Amino acid sequence: MSRLRCAILDDYFNLALGVADWSKLSDRVDVTVFSHPFASEQAAASALADFEIICAMRERTAFPRSLFDKLPKLKLLLTSGMRNAAIDMEAAKAKGVAIGGTQYSRDPTAPLTMGLILELTRGIGRENARMHAGEPWQTFAGVEIDGLTLGIVGLGKLGSRMAGIAKAFGMNVIAWSPNLTPEKCAAAGVGYATKEELFAKADIVTIHVVLSERSRGLVGRADLARMKPTAFLVNTARGPIVDEQALLDALQQRKIAGAGLDVFSTEPLPVDHPFRKLDNLVLTPHLGYATEDGLRIHYGQMVEAIDAWTRGGELPRKLA
Repeated sequence: MSRLRCAILDDYFNLALGVADWSKLSDRVDVTVFSHPFASEQAAASALADFEIICAMRERTAFPRSLFDKLPKLKLLLTSGMRNAAIDMEAAKAKGVAIGGTQYSRDPTAPLTMGLILELTRGIGRENARMHAGEPWQTFAGVEIDGLTLGIVGLGKLGSRMAGIAKAFGMNVIAWSPNLTPEKCAAAGVGYATKEELFAKADIVTIHVVLSERSRGLVGRADLARMKPTAFLVNTARGPIVDEQALLDALQQRKIAGAGLDVFSTEPLPVDHPFRKLDNLVLTPHLGYATEDGLRIHYGQMVEAIDAWTRGGELPRKLA
């Protein structure tokens, strides 16, 4: 077999080669790391045209049909996680590209969500920055979350974990999603609410649904308008689930107290984006999944998959 070329995409942390043993593939595969996002689809096509194998990190680089058409040598596409809304699966199948994924041992997003809630309500990072800047003492009077109501949009695995963390902090928890029932809420030990009730009653709303065509724009202008002026919105799921323009308007007009965002419709978030200028918005650069432990698992399983595939075996975790 002639040597194959493998591209590792969007390794912002420059960790990919260090957290997994790529030497297992050195007799068959040459590996190239791309640490920065491509400026356009054409830039991606030009850079990746000669690669048979591509390792994608989440939805950072999209793979629509038009890009598959520009990658004639591509035979294997691996993605972190077991779903990737940025990959056109039908186009991959039509081109004969095998698609594989990786698993998590645990999900670190719920603790980050709680961190954003604590930052919004207690200003830890804000006051830390002021102290380091030489400011004399505090200016931010915090909000106690004990006894507040957390509204969870999406009570799946992650939403249920978030409910448990919130209850440990003394919060009351209600939940809603399109398919959620009162019985499922009761089994999880949280209250059931309609969508309208959740946004009207919750002191903090947190999003934990999967991005799909059905959930795109799920949280819109009318939902934000129902929120209390003292309420906060947190999104660590996917940016397009929330109408970003509606959220921007609500924050600029102080219709809600603030928001915490780890995800955005365009990532990385453009440096001139108006979100960056708001003092009632906490921003993090999609840290939810980004831990060294998790990346070690993702890249390690990618090596495992490439090893099996290049030896003629089945992918350990094949996506449909």
